[in-house]
Amino acid sequence: MTVGFAFLVEFQDAAMIVMKFGGTSVEDAKAIQRVAQIVRGRLKRKPLVVVSAMAGVTDSLVRISNAAAEANLDIALAELQKVRQRHLVAAEELIAGDRLAPLLVEFDRHFDSLETLLRGVAAVGELSPRTTDLVLSYGEVLSSMLVAAAFQAIGLAAVHLDSRAVIVTDATYKSAQPLFEETGYRLSAKVPPLLAASRIPVMGGFIAATEAGETTTLGRGGSDYSAAIVGAALSADAIEIWTDVEGMLTTDPRICPDAQRIRTISFDEAAELAYFGAKVLHPATLLPAVQRDIPVYILNSRKPRSSGTCVRSKVPPSRTTFRAIAAKKGSTVINLRAPRMLFASGFLRTMFDVLERHRCPVDLVSTSEVSVSLVVDPSHDVAGIVPELKQLGEVEVEPHKAIVCLVGKDIRGTVGIAASVFNVLAEAGVNIHMISQGASEINISVVIDEEAVPVAVKHLHAHFFPALSKSESRRRSPGSVLRASGSEKSFSLAASAAGDE
Repeated sequence: MTVGFAFLVEFQDAAMIVMKFGGTSVEDAKAIQRVAQIVRGRLKRKPLVVVSAMAGVTDSLVRISNAAAEANLDIALAELQKVRQRHLVAAEELIAGDRLAPLLVEFDRHFDSLETLLRGVAAVGELSPRTTDLVLSYGEVLSSMLVAAAFQAIGLAAVHLDSRAVIVTDATYKSAQPLFEETGYRLSAKVPPLLAASRIPVMGGFIAATEAGETTTLGRGGSDYSAAIVGAALSADAIEIWTDVEGMLTTDPRICPDAQRIRTISFDEAAELAYFGAKVLHPATLLPAVQRDIPVYILNSRKPRSSGTCVRSKVPPSRTTFRAIAAKKGSTVINLRAPRMLFASGFLRTMFDVLERHRCPVDLVSTSEVSVSLVVDPSHDVAGIVPELKQLGEVEVEPHKAIVCLVGKDIRGTVGIAASVFNVLAEAGVNIHMISQGASEINISVVIDEEAVPVAVKHLHAHFFPALSKSESRRRSPGSVLRASGSEKSFSLAASAAGDE
């Protein structure tokens, strides 16, 4: 996908940065106060702030809207009242005096509007994608209003900027695609004058609108994407993703407590890991930043002095073979055996036509003369695909599989790497169902049984990312970066720790 921001006139008045704060970073009054101090420390860099809904609010809104659609309006409204009370409590802790009343009026207006919308959903008994986006948008709108008001209460010159006024998308509700040119025009018209006046725009992430003004969302995790879109459009010096972890790790710290923080990682490595299970970054986040060559920093709002992880186009070589190990559970393997496909042209095209009709995302493909194995993304139910594939040959479905992905530079050009991976897994007693190497120069992926993931990851991490000795750790100053086994991020979490390039 090409991000069409090249036409924009660069904002030359001053350098600027985009700071995105996730739900846990704005989960309550104390967290928002931390955010305010972090932003205060970056005023000279002309920050624009993007915030997610308060932690857990989007999930609550999903439950609320589903309850309303199922005619459980009392349950929906009771849950909505809890969300409302949470925002009111935070507002009263953060804002005092005459500043509080206008915000509470706005909160009442939005919550009353949302209640009316839910009553309509209950009356109709149907929740359309368009209505879902509208319901979910309230979390980001309320959060960004609250954060802007909290900034103002401590003397920061913040201004709330509704993302729906500047980020324009198509009408693919629940997963809208940005219209970059129109978005760029609107951002370049709205934001530079605010920054030039030393104002701090505060926007909600995840939400946008069509050209006709209908509310859309960029999909779950889209707040990171919002930040990248804004940063690319305005030629930001940097995009900072503030969360509750200290950057990317070499693997999932829940499996390997000695997982090490990665100091720097390339865009392509980070994107590969994000796709294969690492959740610190939304997979689409990097696209606008890559084209504009804007570094993306992953930082911890609870430990703002930590240097986190920097994602950029070019990085020094890793000190180890791989940057990181990620795992993606819940996958399904489909084996299609068709002896008649031998020497038959068009077979693969027919198979992929079936997948396209069902909009079935495929993570990995392995072929031979008479068989094809596919690894289907966990988000897709394969039941509707199998009958059509059976018209092409014998079909076997293997559920409960996982992809373990090892990412690093120049893997394909280094002799013996694959053999090392296979030997480690063999010694751990892990059976490999499928292998993928070559399509990407930066990863080796193996498909294993889902329950074998902890054992596989532990053994691979121990082999490729040996921990620093205690004596070496003691020799390093507390503020220095630990040079361990040079890698990345993990599985489904990424958290704190130290180390690498």
